[in-house]
Amino acid sequence: MRIASPDRRLSTAAYLASAAFGAFWGTWGAAVARVRDQAGLDDGGLGTALLCISAGALPAMLLTGRALDRWGLRCTAPLIAALGAAGLAAALTADGLPGLCLGLTGVGVASGAADVAMNSVGGRAEQRTGRPVITRAGAVFSTGVVVSSLGTGAAYATGAPTWLPFAAVLLLSALAGAAILRALTGVPAAAAVTQPEPAGTRLPLPPLLLVGALGALAFASENAHQSWSVVFMQDVLTTGPGLSATAPAVFAATVAATRFAVSAVSPAHARTVLVAGAAVAATGATVVARAPSLPVALTGLVLAAAGTGALFPTLLSIVSRNVAESARGRATAVVTVVSYLGFLLGPVYVGLWSSTTSLRGAMLAVAVLGVALAALTLPLLRFSRYAVKPR
Repeated sequence: MRIASPDRRLSTAAYLASAAFGAFWGTWGAAVARVRDQAGLDDGGLGTALLCISAGALPAMLLTGRALDRWGLRCTAPLIAALGAAGLAAALTADGLPGLCLGLTGVGVASGAADVAMNSVGGRAEQRTGRPVITRAGAVFSTGVVVSSLGTGAAYATGAPTWLPFAAVLLLSALAGAAILRALTGVPAAAAVTQPEPAGTRLPLPPLLLVGALGALAFASENAHQSWSVVFMQDVLTTGPGLSATAPAVFAATVAATRFAVSAVSPAHARTVLVAGAAVAATGATVVARAPSLPVALTGLVLAAAGTGALFPTLLSIVSRNVAESARGRATAVVTVVSYLGFLLGPVYVGLWSSTTSLRGAMLAVAVLGVALAALTLPLLRFSRYAVKPR
C-alpha cells in the first residue's frame, strides 16, 4: 500500500479539520432558533448568551498558539473532536440563560482553539508544499457550512430533536480527529520545534497587528452580510421566511466557490486578490443597499461573498510564508484574534447604522468597509514588510 508523503498528509489534515469545523458552524447556524426556544429565551437573552462564545474563544486562541508551538500540530486532532463534544453538550444543557451561557462558553473555547489549530496546520502545509492550502481549506469549510446547514434544516423539518444534528457532528468530528491524528503521526513537520530560537528572533507583533487589522475589516464585512442578510430580505424587501433563508446559504456557497477558484491563482498576485476582492465586496454591498427586489439583492449578496471570500485566507497565507516555524502557532493566533474582533463587531456595526439611518443605510456603511480595505491593503502590507511572493 502506498503511503502518502508527509506534505500531502499535512494538507489532508488541514482539509479534514476545515470540513469538521464547517460542519459544526453550519449546524449551529441552522439550530440557533431551536436552541433559543429550548432555553426559553427572547432575542435579548440569546444575544447575551452568544457573547459567551466570544468570551471563551479569544483567550483560547492565544493559549492554543503557544500550545501548538510547544507540543506540535498533532494537538489539532483532540481539539477538533472537542468542538463536536462541546456543541452536543451545549445543545443538551440549553435550559435557561445560565445553562446556555455555560454551554456556549465551552463552544467558544473549543471553537477558538480548533480555529487556530487548523489554520496552523494549513499554514505549515502551504509553506511546505508551496500550494494554496489555506484558501482551499477555507473553501472546504464553507462547503461544510452549506451542506450541514441544509442537512440540519431538513432534520428539524422532520421533527428531529435539537440535539440530534449535534450528535452527528460529534461523530463526524471524532472520526475527523482520528484521521487527523493518523495523518500527522510520524510527520516531522507536525512535531514541536524543540530547538531554541536564536537571540533576537522573538515574534514581532507590529506586522501581525497590521495584517490582523486588514483581516478585521474583511471579517466585519463578511459577518455583517451573514448575520443581517435574512433580516434585510424580510424587513426591507418583505420576503417570506422561506425565501429569505436562502440568503445565508447563497452567501456561503459563493464563498466556497470563490475560494476554490482563487486557489488556482499564484501567491505572487496576492495584492491584486486583496484589493480587487475588497472592491467587489464594496460593490456587492452597494447593490444590496439599493436593491428593489429579491433577485437584485441576491445578486449583490453573491458579489459581496465573492469579494470577501478569499480575503482572510490570502492574508493568512502571507503571514504563513513570513514567520519562523517555531512561532507559527503564536503568529496564527495573533492574526486570528485581531481579525476575529472584526467578525464580532461587524454585526454590531450594522445594527448601529441601522438604528441611526435604516438597513439600506447600514448596507452602504458596509460598502465603506470594503472601500477602506481596498485603500489600506497596499500601505499596511508595505509597512508590515511581509513578502508576498513565496520564499
